[in-house]
Amino acid sequence: MSDNVVHLHKSPEPAATDTQPTLILVPDQPAAPVVPLWARPRRAIRTAVTHETTRTTVRAVARHSLYVFGGARIVARRTWDGRTAARYERYMRTAEAAGNFEAAAEWEERGQRFREARHRRRMDLLHSPLDAAKGMATGVGMGIGGLVLLGIAMAIATKDATEVVTPLMAVIKFINLMITIVRVVWGPAISFGPFLALLALWAVGSKQQAAPQWALPANVRSGEGEPITPSIVVKALRDLGIPALRNAIKEMGDAGASMLSPIVIAGCGVEVDVTLPSGVSTNEVQGKRRKLAENLSRHEHEVFITIPQAARTVRLWVADSGALDEPIGPSPLTTDDTLTADYAKGKAPWGQDLRGDAAAVSLYQRHLLITGLSNQGKTAALRALALWLALDKTVEFRIADLKGAGDWAMFDGLATVLIQGPTDDHVIQATEMVEGGVSEMERRLTAPPGTAFPPLIVLVDEAQVAFMCPLVDEDKRPYGGSKATSRYFMAARKIHNQGRAVNVLLWQGTQDPTDQNLPKLVREGAHTRASLALGTESQARMALGDKAVDGGAAPNLLRPGLDKGTVVVASDGIAIPAGQASITVRTHYIDTDTAGEIAERAKRMRDGVTTLRVIDRGEDRDPLADIASVLGDASRVLTADVLKRLSALNEDAYGTWTPGDLRRVLEAAGAEPYKSDGRMVVGRDRVMRALANRDTEDSASTSE
Repeated sequence: MSDNVVHLHKSPEPAATDTQPTLILVPDQPAAPVVPLWARPRRAIRTAVTHETTRTTVRAVARHSLYVFGGARIVARRTWDGRTAARYERYMRTAEAAGNFEAAAEWEERGQRFREARHRRRMDLLHSPLDAAKGMATGVGMGIGGLVLLGIAMAIATKDATEVVTPLMAVIKFINLMITIVRVVWGPAISFGPFLALLALWAVGSKQQAAPQWALPANVRSGEGEPITPSIVVKALRDLGIPALRNAIKEMGDAGASMLSPIVIAGCGVEVDVTLPSGVSTNEVQGKRRKLAENLSRHEHEVFITIPQAARTVRLWVADSGALDEPIGPSPLTTDDTLTADYAKGKAPWGQDLRGDAAAVSLYQRHLLITGLSNQGKTAALRALALWLALDKTVEFRIADLKGAGDWAMFDGLATVLIQGPTDDHVIQATEMVEGGVSEMERRLTAPPGTAFPPLIVLVDEAQVAFMCPLVDEDKRPYGGSKATSRYFMAARKIHNQGRAVNVLLWQGTQDPTDQNLPKLVREGAHTRASLALGTESQARMALGDKAVDGGAAPNLLRPGLDKGTVVVASDGIAIPAGQASITVRTHYIDTDTAGEIAERAKRMRDGVTTLRVIDRGEDRDPLADIASVLGDASRVLTADVLKRLSALNEDAYGTWTPGDLRRVLEAAGAEPYKSDGRMVVGRDRVMRALANRDTEDSASTSE
């Protein structure tokens, strides 16, 4: 029995072809949704209504319409405050809420005086109509009489009796002209007056942004570039998440405005003091710096919180949006070729504070420490101070650059000692240089009282390399570390302890401070402490001390890379606002080539300095040759300076030399010292002649 197949749809006959049919696999495609015809107009309407252009248009129309109502509300409020004692009542309630009863009593007294003055004005209105009528009658009579007298004078002059009424008729015609003008203008004024009034109200509302938040422009809604106003500051404080502060603001009659001092322009931003209500501590606000900045529509680095002298008060400095990302001007060292320095009385032009004022720092008898993360501008900031001080020709520099990248190469011929390199040998040389500074300090301390000493700057850049050096000397004393036997540590401590009194100063630059690479006793011995961007608050405390950090200093909140060259300074050598423990300075950047030009100016001010680039250790010395080398190009040098340079050349060989030792060596060579202007000096020509004679004698003895 065969099966019967019923085909519901007849398949088309395949086309006749000689080739086999090709099988093409087509993946399943999702079927496009079919939109019913009745739903298409609704979708079009929804698209048109939700389109961004439509939203922007609706927002603009609503905004400008609401500006009129907002302006009317503001004008009405101002009028009401001007006509009534409402503002005095409001201020009195605010003072009472803040617990300032003295201010409340003062506002009550002012309100009472306002009411008395208003009562007198109203009583005067009862008599004013009669007084006005009497005054008007008197004025009209005197005016007509004056015009008649003028007409009589004209009639006598012209011998024409009709001239008597000419002035009076002229006034009447003028009055008629004014009435005609008023008739012409009155109709349009009545028509356009309401529109002008609405325009005035719109202007007031537009200036005050008197519209709901959703209707404002996008940049205003986001707060970008929004000016700082009292209401914005109070709202930002209210929303910090501090319950006591939020509740106190709600209870104040003026919504917290009494907490604020006047907002004043301070450089590229504004400054305002906030007196916190009872129960709110200053450190609670300090701990919410980021949230406060965001509430003020600023980045965290654009808001600084410090503690002034007033109790329970924080001082806010809020930068203009993006202002701190703009570069500051060039250093005066690069723009004024005639600029000189004065170590004792002058101040180094280091940069600008956040208010845009020049920030200058005194270097007189102050040890200096500057630290920060790597590649944040530490060397450039330290070098800028040294370049300014180099323009005082009395200052001597001994420099060790333990990075050795050439950042201090321009001091070749300016510093008496210049060490450049990161190796352990360079650390040994730097340690001996600092120890030479200790010897010079001790020599000065034993000088007769009243002796004046030229300043000596012992500068070590990348000092953390010295503190971390693992080498020990032949006496088993470590060069690095922070023990009592550590040579670099102890030399730095000795200069910190006594060097200031005789103008021997230690400047150090370090990076990424820790207790190991920057011991506590050394960092606390610096009078001027500055820090660039750091990673943690504990590092900020190492760099600047607890007092500065507790007072608001926060180098750990600077942005690495973006705030390059910005330092937080704690020092009595720089002007710091009263009540603050630190100041933030954006330092001038002086590139290496420009630094070389400034160094050349400093060299031209001096008689010529022989820079000792390598400190030889452990070999036999030739005293006469060493004396010739330290004389440099100078025709004569004071014997005291020669001894100092020899000590810097090799502390072991010449550190204990006295003027008698120097005289014996020179007299034996036939180049004895002599007096010039009443002071003993060593003559370069004599020493060079003695060397030449000695070499000739040595050559002759060798040939024999």
